[in-house]
Amino acid sequence: MRPIIEFCASNIGHGTGPLMNKLEQNPEYDVVEYGCLNNCGECYLRPFAMVDGEIVEADSPEELEQAIEDAIKEQEAWDSLEID
Repeated sequence: MRPIIEFCASNIGHGTGPLMNKLEQNPEYDVVEYGCLNNCGECYLRPFAMVDGEIVEADSPEELEQAIEDAIKEQEAWDSLEID
């Protein structure tokens, strides 16, 4: 199952737009942008996204990219345990 990565349009001011565009190019991911993800407190403070419904945050877009990749790897590890 492909991970769903959700971005908030209101968070673009933190530099998440180029990251979202980059991740959209990966056919392994489903990337969605919403006008609001109802996480206004988080959205105001720092770059964030949601990976399969879980908040992933960081201090910069570059760190957010790594945090998203880490969250996806962690979810894949859990999924492989459920299959075994």
